[in-house]
Amino acid sequence: MFELPSIGNLVISTIVFFVAANYLHRILENYGLPKGLVRGTLVFCLASLVSWGSGEMVDWSQNKISGSQPSIEASDDLSQLLKLVDQTQSASSELKDSVSNQP
Repeated sequence: MFELPSIGNLVISTIVFFVAANYLHRILENYGLPKGLVRGTLVFCLASLVSWGSGEMVDWSQNKISGSQPSIEASDDLSQLLKLVDQTQSASSELKDSVSNQP
């Protein structure tokens, strides 16, 4: 199931992306690869992979330290909530009927 990344994941992966992009630009410039679309795309893809990996390591270490978070199944919770609301509405309407029928 898809989970949203943690704040630590977002912060660390953003920092790592810019560091990796800068490092890769310098490395590819030293190798003599001219500036252009190919070098820019290569730097972006490699920096994105490094950034994603660092974010996953942050989430993995956070799960090892604090344990995994319980998964929430929204559909079951929603159906239970709707049943509860329906019961509350029927109870309140019965109460109103009984109050209005009294002299």
